[in-house]
Amino acid sequence: MGSALDIHRLHFAFTVTFHYLFPQLTMGLALLIVILKTIALRSGDEHYNRAARFWAKIFGINFALGVVTGIPMEFQFGTNWAEFSKFAGGVIGQTLAMEGIFSFFLESSFLGLFLFGEKRLGRVGHWVSALLVFIGSWLSGYLIVATDAWMQHPTGYRVLPNGEIGLSSFWGLVLNPWALAQYAHNMLGAVQTGCFVMAAVGAFYILSKRGLFYGKTFIRIGVIVGVIAAVLQLFPTGDIQGKLIADHQPVTLAAMEGLFESQEGAPLAVLGQPDLQKRRLDNPLEIPSMLSFLTYRKWSAHVRGLDSFPESDWPDTIELLYYSYHVMVGLGTIFIAIMVVAALLLWRNKLYETRWMLWLMMLSVPLPYIANTAGWMTAELGRQPWLIYGIMRTAQGFSPRVVAGNAWFTLLGFMGTYTVLAILWLFLVYREIELGPEPEDRATADSPALVEAD
Repeated sequence: MGSALDIHRLHFAFTVTFHYLFPQLTMGLALLIVILKTIALRSGDEHYNRAARFWAKIFGINFALGVVTGIPMEFQFGTNWAEFSKFAGGVIGQTLAMEGIFSFFLESSFLGLFLFGEKRLGRVGHWVSALLVFIGSWLSGYLIVATDAWMQHPTGYRVLPNGEIGLSSFWGLVLNPWALAQYAHNMLGAVQTGCFVMAAVGAFYILSKRGLFYGKTFIRIGVIVGVIAAVLQLFPTGDIQGKLIADHQPVTLAAMEGLFESQEGAPLAVLGQPDLQKRRLDNPLEIPSMLSFLTYRKWSAHVRGLDSFPESDWPDTIELLYYSYHVMVGLGTIFIAIMVVAALLLWRNKLYETRWMLWLMMLSVPLPYIANTAGWMTAELGRQPWLIYGIMRTAQGFSPRVVAGNAWFTLLGFMGTYTVLAILWLFLVYREIELGPEPEDRATADSPALVEAD
């Protein structure tokens, strides 16, 4: 961990992990706010408009922190990864520039209109602004994912006479099959974060016996959308992503699953600890032949293990990759269980009185953040030792003139600054939750939301 390359990797890992705490919530809330505004527009119930305004404030706080932490991260392509930027800037510059020029300005412009222009826009115009904020945030997510997907599975490029890489097909870049699958999987993870946060705030209001009507609305929407997202996260999006890895990065699949030896009827490791020296899983809990079936739809299919690849192509952090993958899958399974049980209780009109489930939803807020972080760690660690898979090694892409001491200095500076930002973020969000939506007594006595909640 003392080399300049290691510090550059740690530096970018820290900044991108911290940054993504904010966009995953904004992208999830963007969809939920549109749902609230759509219900308000169709029903004429002001209760849902106030609920949408409340979550727009949370959205705005996260959006601001996402911008502050996202800009330095993009600068790191030049400061910490200059050789990579020089080599592949002709390709990744397309999607990164489009994200900044088109989607970011679309999202930020209409977020301002949504927050401050409701009276001038009118009911329909305000709904349109919410829709455009949603489109902008999700388009931004796609262009970033497309950039990463190109590094995972390069398409639409050509090698220039000077040895660098240029773009040969714009549509080959933005419609990369890897990007489409990764984007769907990623956005469902963001939706789950939004749903868990919304449901948790609703549970908090009910348990604290304040804002009961809003609490029930938040829980109902969070659970209904959340159970759909949780199931789709497993199938088909997770299944499609797994097949792409098996087809294009088989060594990554072997490392993720802790499969050291190639075999037919390969088992699926539920638990176990990888031992690189003995090249085996210690204390394994396995489901026989399940990995073969999930990967190739045949119980006896042959699955390549790490022994079929040269060690130079193995991910250099196999243990961390293995654990991050299993944390992601394990938490995804837990999310399905929580949301399915909550949906059944909601269907039976018992959810709002089931205190243990309300506590469970409220205390589960950190879990989608952990799962999304583990998912991105799986994607990025699984690509190693390649920066651009099959084309450029990670060791070839960093800035050779930025020594380890300089990288450490800026990393420690970022850590201190981001600690302050994290405290500010928690304070602002907590304050908005404490203040809550506007007083419910402004709603009419026969408000459909109040009658339903009562």
